[in-house]
Amino acid sequence: MRDDLQTRFIQLYREDADELNTRLHIELSNSLLSPQASLSPKYFYDTLGSRLFQAICALPEYYPTRTEAAIFTQYRQQMAESIGTGSTMIDLGAGDCAKAASLFGALRPEQYVPVDISVDFVRGAVESLQHTYPQIDMLGVGMDFSARLDLPDEVRREKRLFFYPGSSIGNFTLREAIALLRRMRLSCDDDGGLLIGVDLVKDKNILEPAYDDALGLTAAFNLNILNNINRLLGSDFELKDWQHKAFYHPDKQRIEMYLEARRDLAVRWQGKQRDFVRGERIHTENSYKYTPESFIGALNEAGFARTRMWTDEQGWFAVFHATP
Repeated sequence: MRDDLQTRFIQLYREDADELNTRLHIELSNSLLSPQASLSPKYFYDTLGSRLFQAICALPEYYPTRTEAAIFTQYRQQMAESIGTGSTMIDLGAGDCAKAASLFGALRPEQYVPVDISVDFVRGAVESLQHTYPQIDMLGVGMDFSARLDLPDEVRREKRLFFYPGSSIGNFTLREAIALLRRMRLSCDDDGGLLIGVDLVKDKNILEPAYDDALGLTAAFNLNILNNINRLLGSDFELKDWQHKAFYHPDKQRIEMYLEARRDLAVRWQGKQRDFVRGERIHTENSYKYTPESFIGALNEAGFARTRMWTDEQGWFAVFHATP
């Protein structure tokens, strides 16, 4: 058991703040000025956005969280038998760390590494968790893992288990998803693997309310991205000028989320401007849905040769353990 319970935290993406600031401004400007204006869903997760998403997960319409949790509860011992104990559990997009913590008793990881872009939010969660599980070495990492997965040397190489629950893999196109899965494969040795949650294809009458709830929390979550962009870019978005839109695109097997202009308007930032006409949209998120066969194919292409799957009785959601 560790004598020193002070939480260790490495904030990688601030190592070169000037370079980061320049790249971020270029990325956001290009996204807003493209013919189809867009914002990456990674910008949802400032402190408020993270808390709003936490609330969304408790909504009756939002089935993924409770369905995935039920799968973990029912099959955690089978997962432990498949994965083994003593892993280096790398929790991508860790948020409040609750999903990983629910598996600590079964998996008994040697080291827990929560990775998140929302540094302040995850830092508090890790500090609390470290005192509850003093026997687990914990190292928080502030990092945007969507483009790179360069983990610090303090992360153990042995038995790396990438943990990516909640169907966040659906935010990426198939090509992007395979690239991310391949980065995970290259970051672990043959004794490592991946435990991942995946939302499955189903009827639009189940899917659409999950992304456009009656209480309006998803709308608030979507709109809050503009507050974050204002802070990051110095733009002058007004939330009252925009409304939330979400719908299922069956041919592409994905939910699409947008912010739609309520009136003709102009948005300005750092000497740049984008004019929007009423009804014009900013694309903020895709959420792709998979069949079990299509996701196993993606895992195989990324270099994970063996897979095991657990799902709920309705076949709405799946959890995969994949190994090289």
